[in-house]
Amino acid sequence: MLIGTLLLGCSGRKKPGPESNRSTNKYTWESLKKRPVPKWFDDAKFGIMITWGPYSVIGHRKGDDYAEWAPYHMYHDGKEFFYDYFEDTYGAYPPEFGYKDVIPMFKAENWDPDKWAELFHEAGAKYVTITAEHHDGYALWDSDITDWCATKKGPMRDLVGDLGEAVREKGMKYAPSYHRERHTSYFAEKMYVIQSQPLPDIAREIELLPEAADLYGPFELSDAFIQDYVARWKEIEQKYKPDFMWIDDVPIFYKNEESKNHPQTQKFKEAFLYMIGDYFSAADEWGKEVYLNNKGYYRNWPEGPGCREMDNLRLDSIAEKWQNPATLGTSYGYSKAEEENEAYKSPTELIHLLCDVVSKNGNLLLNIGPRADGTIPDGMQKRLLAIGEWLKTNGESIYGTRPWIRFKQDLPDLRFTEKPDALYAISLEKSVKPFIISLDDSMDSNAVISVKVLGMDEDIKWEPAGNGIKVFPPMNIKGEYAWVFKISKKQG
Repeated sequence: MLIGTLLLGCSGRKKPGPESNRSTNKYTWESLKKRPVPKWFDDAKFGIMITWGPYSVIGHRKGDDYAEWAPYHMYHDGKEFFYDYFEDTYGAYPPEFGYKDVIPMFKAENWDPDKWAELFHEAGAKYVTITAEHHDGYALWDSDITDWCATKKGPMRDLVGDLGEAVREKGMKYAPSYHRERHTSYFAEKMYVIQSQPLPDIAREIELLPEAADLYGPFELSDAFIQDYVARWKEIEQKYKPDFMWIDDVPIFYKNEESKNHPQTQKFKEAFLYMIGDYFSAADEWGKEVYLNNKGYYRNWPEGPGCREMDNLRLDSIAEKWQNPATLGTSYGYSKAEEENEAYKSPTELIHLLCDVVSKNGNLLLNIGPRADGTIPDGMQKRLLAIGEWLKTNGESIYGTRPWIRFKQDLPDLRFTEKPDALYAISLEKSVKPFIISLDDSMDSNAVISVKVLGMDEDIKWEPAGNGIKVFPPMNIKGEYAWVFKISKKQG
C-alpha cells in the first residue's frame, strides 16, 4: 500500500531529513473532519500571502492571466505574448534563452525579511504565507532534495527560513505554501494527464543542459514523482514547522475523466491523506494547533478537512470556515504593468472586502507580488498600511469576532460581526443621518447598553425602534473607508 511506504521511500538524490516513526494510517478522511478549526486561525481574520519566485524577474503576463504563470505561457504561447518581450529584454527567447536562464537573475539582492515582517505587522496581518514552491519546480527553501533551490541558484539564501524567523519574531503565524502538484504538466505538451512529453523547446533546453531535466521534469505522475512530492513537503514540515498547510488546487483530480479515475491519481489522493494526517501528528508532537486549506471549486479532498478556499472566493452567505486568497490587483505574481499603472484595488475596496469576508465567517488572505530584488512596490505598501491604520481603530470589530445571525443589511450598507458582549455594525458608507438596525429577534433592544462609533470617545444617541434600534450618527463622525458602530449588550 502506497501510504505505508511513502515516507520510507521518499525519492531524491539526498535524504529529505529525519525519518518519522509516526503511524502512517492513523487518519481517514472521516477522522480528519473532526479536527477543529484552531482558535488562532478563527480569530486572525487577516493574513498576507506572498507570490514570489524567478517568475518575478519576468514580470510580464499573457493578457490578464496571472504573472506567475509566465514560465508556462513563455513556452505555450511564447510567439504571441513573450518572444518580442524576451527579445527586447534579454536578447533571445526559448530555447536559446529559457526559464532556466531566468533563475540566476532572481537574486533578491535588496530583500530585508525584517522590513517585510514589520510591514505585514503594521498592516494588521496575523499570519503570513509565502510560495515555497510554485508550479515551476523552483524551491525557495534550503533543500537537500533538489539543486534548483534558493540556496544553490539565485539568491543563495534560505528565503523561506529567513522570512519565517522574521515573521514569528513579530508574533505572526507562518505557512509556506506548496504548489508542486501541477508540475508534471507545466512544461509538458498536455495538461493534467498521467503521462506527457516535454514541449519541443523544453526538450531542446534539456539537451543543451541536462541538469535542467530536474527543473522542468518529470512529465508523468509516476510513483517517483508522488514520493518526491511528499518528500518536499516533509522537508518543509520538518525544517519550518508550518502553522498552516497550504496546498494549491489539484486539477488532475477532476480535469478529465481518464486522469481523474486513473490508479495513479488514486495513489496521489492517498499521498495527500498521508501527508495531512502525518502533518497533524507532527503538530501534536510540536504542541501546535495547525490547520489547512481545501482549495478549488472542486475541493481537493472531501468536504470537511480544512477550510474551503478558491482564488478571490466570494460567498453570498455565512458558511463553515473559509478563506479568500485575494489578489491585490489582478495578478498574484509581480506584474510590471500593474505596478506602473498602480492597477491595484483601492484601500476602500480592500477594507470593504475584509469586512464582507469576515462577516460571512471567512478569513482574507491578501496576496502581494514583490519584485525580484525583494522590494515591494510602493502602491502595494500604501494599501497595506491603509488597512493597518483602519484596523488600529476598528480591529476589535474584526479580530476574534464571529458571524452574527446574518451578515448584512442593505439600508444602509452594513456588515455584521459579533462578540459575546457586543454586536458590530460596520457601515460601508458614511452615515450622518439616523438609521435603523434590525435586530431580527436575536436580542431585545432592552439588552442594548450603549452605542458608540469606534475611534470616538463618547456614546451616541440611540432609541428602540420596533424589533431593532434607531441610531443617530454624530455629524462629525470620524474615520474613512468604513465606520463601525459598536452596540454593547448585556450577556446571557
